[in-house]
Amino acid sequence: MDVQRKLEILADAAKYDASCASSGTEKRDSRDGKGLGSTEGMGICHSYAPDGRCISLLKILLTNACNYDCLYCVNRATSNVPRARFTVDEVVKLTLDFYRRNYIEGLFLSSGIIRSADYTMEQVVSVARKLREEHHFRGYIHLKTIPEADDALITEAGKYADRLSINIEVPEEASLAKLAPEKDVRAIRRTMGRLRLKLDEAREGRKLTPKGNTAPKFAPAGQSTQMIVGADSASDQTILNTSANLYGSYRLKRVYYSAFSPIPDASRALPLSAPPLLREHRLYQADWLMRFYGFDVGEIVDETAGMLSLDLDPKLAWALRHRDRFPLDVNRASREDLLRVPGFGTKAVDRIIATRRITSIRAADLAKLHIPRNKALPFIVLSDHRPSPHVLDSAGLAERFKPKATQLGFGF
Repeated sequence: MDVQRKLEILADAAKYDASCASSGTEKRDSRDGKGLGSTEGMGICHSYAPDGRCISLLKILLTNACNYDCLYCVNRATSNVPRARFTVDEVVKLTLDFYRRNYIEGLFLSSGIIRSADYTMEQVVSVARKLREEHHFRGYIHLKTIPEADDALITEAGKYADRLSINIEVPEEASLAKLAPEKDVRAIRRTMGRLRLKLDEAREGRKLTPKGNTAPKFAPAGQSTQMIVGADSASDQTILNTSANLYGSYRLKRVYYSAFSPIPDASRALPLSAPPLLREHRLYQADWLMRFYGFDVGEIVDETAGMLSLDLDPKLAWALRHRDRFPLDVNRASREDLLRVPGFGTKAVDRIIATRRITSIRAADLAKLHIPRNKALPFIVLSDHRPSPHVLDSAGLAERFKPKATQLGFGF
């Protein structure tokens, strides 16, 4: 099988893994004439996966052959799909060739499990080692970590990779045992814990000392994970509780959410249809509220429903459930309270605080501050604006923000 055909198969097989952002690492470049590539810049020029999506990294599997039979995975052992496998040298050559053509900024490499976890992890690490040591590649490298692999291999992976990730797969242990019986949630958590310790040690060791930084680098962009949404019956509350636990216990950089996609010849244990993509979007919005807006996981989801609203974004839904905290005086409120106003992003709040040191903020200023007036005005007090009490208290306020109903077509 030629490399072109392998690339078609193994790039397509990698598309289900969402955790491939190339952010958060240290800056490196080759402007001193040494090495090749850089980690600067957030994207690439004209690199497309076989399904047409523009991607920033060469995102491939080393192989889509796998010993495991995870029911939700199209590459499972019993799946009837074309199989392919790159050699280490083929992945290295593809990465360098794509970079020289200005197609990519780096590499995202994962793999099915072949022979054993150690053998597979060794092959993945060999790619990163060759790129770094033999070709002095300074671009971004993200490696998928195999939880059962030997600790020495994971340590070596962190030496060469910018980011390591281990997929938690599904939010509940019982679901993982049912859908992926070969995988052990305790092994996944144990490896995440080891990664956190290594990251903490590297961070502490790299603090300035009289002799300079002495600790070796270890995955400077940290670790991430991914959860499949909709493959089991877990509620949004359960998913976000799991995410909050992962952020707190392992200091993950990101939890990625991937809506379950029905696969050919699927098990009866899986749902027949995919969840709404909007559910995935709402989970990302809720995730940002936890990480950047000071929301506790218990505040975000309505306890009586257990699910995020598909009609309203999570912050707006929270504000409507807590109308007693509004209207908020924008010219006096704390930063923490301003972050809870619908339509106020973190940058907008910083601009508000900077502006109000000089002058009082008026309704006309919202556009200059890039704040959506219609969403914010019912919840705030400005120098020349105060919402009528009946507007904030009216039962129809939620309907004002919901998408307008549209008539369905006839399908022809």
